[in-house]
Amino acid sequence: MSYPAPTRRDHLRFCEIEGWAIVQSSTGKRSTLHETYELELPDGRVLRTRIYRPLDRTGYGADLWSHILRDQLQTSSDEIWQCVRTGEPPARGALRAPQGAIPADLAHLLKSRVGLSDDQIATMSMQAAVERAQQYWMTGK
Repeated sequence: MSYPAPTRRDHLRFCEIEGWAIVQSSTGKRSTLHETYELELPDGRVLRTRIYRPLDRTGYGADLWSHILRDQLQTSSDEIWQCVRTGEPPARGALRAPQGAIPADLAHLLKSRVGLSDDQIATMSMQAAVERAQQYWMTGK
């Protein structure tokens, strides 16, 4: 697929959508050369990227954009443009809970307070788990 020439504005939009946080310098001031952003990934790694000033529509060269994708953002062109166009951040390998899965804090309540076993909880639907928790809160049993 053919993509438009990447710009600093596209780079910044990607960082904003994905939730990158701006990093202040050691003096607490903003740099006049670039803005640095970082993102903590679910696996514990922290990525950093720099968006050079001016933060406008000025384009990136192919070599610089390749470096940014590979070394800083650690993503592909397809993922970047999908994110910029739709406003949906890339998955980044994060595990998604199956539809209808019982949240961990509810499962913990059912196990530790209500006294259900892991097997009992595993076979419950979300609705049944919520009803059982409500019964516990109303009766204490």
